[in-house]
Amino acid sequence: MKKLILSITMMAAVFATYAQTTRDIEDINEENSWLKLGLNLGAPVGDIGDYSSFAFGVDVAGQFMRTDNFGLGVVSGYTNYFKKSDVVGAENFGAVPLGLMLRYYPEPTGFFVGTDVGYTFLTGDIGSDGGFYIRPQVGYHNYDWNIFAFYNQIFGSDNAADIQTIGVAATYNIRFK
Repeated sequence: MKKLILSITMMAAVFATYAQTTRDIEDINEENSWLKLGLNLGAPVGDIGDYSSFAFGVDVAGQFMRTDNFGLGVVSGYTNYFKKSDVVGAENFGAVPLGLMLRYYPEPTGFFVGTDVGYTFLTGDIGSDGGFYIRPQVGYHNYDWNIFAFYNQIFGSDNAADIQTIGVAATYNIRFK
């Protein structure tokens, strides 16, 4: 299933990129590139939901609009997973993603879809150092803001790192000059 989702995402990204006139990286300006800073709030689901009550974090990304409708960039941040107070031995832990950001914007303002893919480093006593992650998103965007719902899953080599979260996030666009 992981390979299927990744394959479909990458295939859509390739088709979207080559279906339009593309920009070179040397063409970065305030009209097609920006820094995104934001906050996210999530609810852990699956097995990790037995130990963590909610997740709260910060997001940071650099985005370049490769075409008028397709953006790509790098993304990182930090999300803290808060322990449930009634679970003995549970501790807070953190997640630091480092990934590739892919976005499709059909119009200059309105609906968008995208995903982040990469590796998440886990902090704290979670029993794993991290794993591959995917974070599909759907939301609304305008010139300054992105507001979206997401599903985040971290796939580890052991069951302790299979972390799933659903949530909402908002990012503010700071233009490059």
